[in-house]
Amino acid sequence: MFSIAEEGTGMKLTLLDAVECVPARVSGVPVFRNTRVPIASLFKNLRDGASIDEFLEWFPGVRREDAVAVLNHEANEVLAAGQS
Repeated sequence: MFSIAEEGTGMKLTLLDAVECVPARVSGVPVFRNTRVPIASLFKNLRDGASIDEFLEWFPGVRREDAVAVLNHEANEVLAAGQS
């Protein structure tokens, strides 16, 4: 599910294949892989009424499959929490 690897500026935490946390990039907050787009921006934009297509248009570095992977992961976390 996640891995930790060395990167030139410090440790890099990869969550899913779509998400990474690099301390030297955007203060280490989870971002879409190879971007500076925080994962939180996906949820904020969806909460505010944007569609996934609009989000991808506004953040062209984010791949559709990565956004879907993040949403599926969160949905699975919510379902698992409800079963415990």
